[in-house]
Order: sequence, then C-alpha cells, then structure tokens
Amino acid sequence: MYAIIKTGGKQYKVQEGDELFIEKIEGEVGDKVVFDEVLAVSGTDGLKVGTPLLEEVTAEAEIINQGKHKKIRILKYKAKKQYRRRQGHRQPYTRVKITKILI
Repeated sequence: MYAIIKTGGKQYKVQEGDELFIEKIEGEVGDKVVFDEVLAVSGTDGLKVGTPLLEEVTAEAEIINQGKHKKIRILKYKAKKQYRRRQGHRQPYTRVKITKILI
C-alpha cells in the first residue's frame, strides 16, 4: 500500500516504513506528525484519487531528525566590471519516518 502526500509545496510517494527528507516542520525529535493532505492512496481495492484531496485519509509519521542540508554556494560574476558576489545557503529539513497510512 502506498499514498501520495503533499507537504511543503511538494508531493511524495510514501509507504509504511519509509524515511524521507521534507521541508522543515515544527516539532521535536520523537513527535508524531499527521499528514492530512493525501492526494491518492493505493490499497487492496485499487487506486483512489482525490479531487483534489481524499477525505478521512491520513498518513502518520514520526520525526527522526531536524537539520540542515549540505551548503551550496551561489556565485555571481560580471566580466570586466569588477563585480563578484559569493553567497552560501543551507536549506533546513525535517527527516520523518512514515508509521501508518490510515484509510
């Protein structure tokens, strides 16, 4: 069984036991999170697709880690104009483990 959930402006295909990195959400390590924006779910009776969301279908998860991704460097450069800019960015994330998909 799998579900397609929406969080942080992105969509994820998840199954029970999956661990995934999502956009940062509030909570401490060990807290339970409920994703109620489920777009589709596949079970023993086939695929159910919402218009746009499925009612009464949720995915439960547990927060494993809060952190930041690896730093990326942004460089801007204009030739012959003595213009150079360097900037770094580390995107915050939340790592969650899907515990249940409730239909």
